[in-house]
Amino acid sequence: MVTEWTTAAWFLPFVLPIAIWVAWSDMATMKIPNKAVLATMIVFAVIGLIALPFVDYLWRWAHFAVVLAITFVLNMLRLLGAGDAKYAAAMAPFIALPDWYPFMYLLGGTVIAAFIVHRAVRASSIRQKFDHWESWTRRDFPMGLALAPSLVIYLLIPIIGG
Repeated sequence: MVTEWTTAAWFLPFVLPIAIWVAWSDMATMKIPNKAVLATMIVFAVIGLIALPFVDYLWRWAHFAVVLAITFVLNMLRLLGAGDAKYAAAMAPFIALPDWYPFMYLLGGTVIAAFIVHRAVRASSIRQKFDHWESWTRRDFPMGLALAPSLVIYLLIPIIGG
């Protein structure tokens, strides 16, 4: 999906630890830290200059603005949490425009898989090791558990397949 595997290879080592942080924090506290969102944006701002042609780099900032506007509305309608909205917008510049449609399928599949795994672990004895996590007792779902792996998988596809 990413046009060049080298782009993904540049981004992945920096995105991966932040994605783990996002998923972990969202499960534990039902919040995605603003510092994680800012770190994601900084990775794109710095590494994007190396990994992308300059014109593409500039255009991808428009992805941030569009996704932020859309997710802001979704947040106002209470369909998405504020942290999820900010993180989705921070993720957006990493996704090449021709990849948006396939990425939405990837995100949809990841949401379903993350939901099933989260609910299965919540119902199992594994939960006891992390019994203090807020996501076990809340009705809503920690979307960071799906958003973060979606970006990681998106970046892994050209590396593994390329």
